[in-house]
Amino acid sequence: MATREQLIALFESNQGTYFSGEDIAERLSISRAAVWKAVNSLRAEGYPIDAVRNRGYCLSQTTDVLSAQGIAKYLTDDCAEIQLTVLPEVDSTNTAVRERAAAGAPEGVTVVSGCQTQGRGRIGRTFYSPSQTGVYLSLLLRPPHCQPQEAVKLTTMAAVAVCEAIEEVSSEQAQIKWVNDIFIGDKKVCGILTEAALGLEDGCLDYAVLGVGINVYAPKDGFPEELQKIAGSVFETAQNDGKNRIAAAFLNHFMADYKNRDVSDYAARYRARSLVIGRDIWVMQGGQAYPAHVLDVDRECRLHVQYADGRIDCLTSGEISIRVRSEGV
Repeated sequence: MATREQLIALFESNQGTYFSGEDIAERLSISRAAVWKAVNSLRAEGYPIDAVRNRGYCLSQTTDVLSAQGIAKYLTDDCAEIQLTVLPEVDSTNTAVRERAAAGAPEGVTVVSGCQTQGRGRIGRTFYSPSQTGVYLSLLLRPPHCQPQEAVKLTTMAAVAVCEAIEEVSSEQAQIKWVNDIFIGDKKVCGILTEAALGLEDGCLDYAVLGVGINVYAPKDGFPEELQKIAGSVFETAQNDGKNRIAAAFLNHFMADYKNRDVSDYAARYRARSLVIGRDIWVMQGGQAYPAHVLDVDRECRLHVQYADGRIDCLTSGEISIRVRSEGV
């Protein structure tokens, strides 16, 4: 482990505790000059490290810098296979993990970033991913004997995990707009994008890349105009270790369900957090929008709808939009 990572691990595990330069040098088997250089480097990255004469260096207890060490200290045993890489900026975490998957990386490889320059959403959309405000995470999965149509279960499982993570680290109640958008109130705070590759011999998934983008905070200058009525954030003000805690909580909840594989268990929790049951929606199909009423979400997380003509349908994937009263039928 490089000096930087060793020092972050030491500070993250002992927030609020002072270490003298001599003590750190001895623990890390480096010179005191190297300690000073490493501390200044971390400060330049945004780590609030205090230095007090005769006491040493201390990582502030109110720090909120995304790091592998900061996430790892909150992970449970269910995440034993998780291999974390945290990058300050990346084009797309999904792209980064897909490249690793194609090279034969094992299940559990996870790339997390605080900024994406080419973040992707569903149906070719972009995903706004500004620096220092969110957690953008992609996880490599290799589920055995998984048929393509079952990939949606990974998305719905992730949606439940995001809701539970938000509820764990904040006082907010999160809900799911079928199939993959997470809302707090009437604002979207998270999007999920699952991409997969098929094995040519058996037609099963070779791997899946589960991408999750969470707006932990609102951007300093606000969301772009086109997102202001849509996008929101989990927290209104800075939190101690907010980004690390929410990333770890998501991984903990997701991996617990992923290992359990009890569909009925997480499906019931998905349904309980549905934002659309009993509401009027538009179902987007073939470039057209059809008015419908949501009847239920079943144990497979499929959406049961009734169209204006009385016809009932069961949707396994697709795009919907919630109708407001002024839009009529």
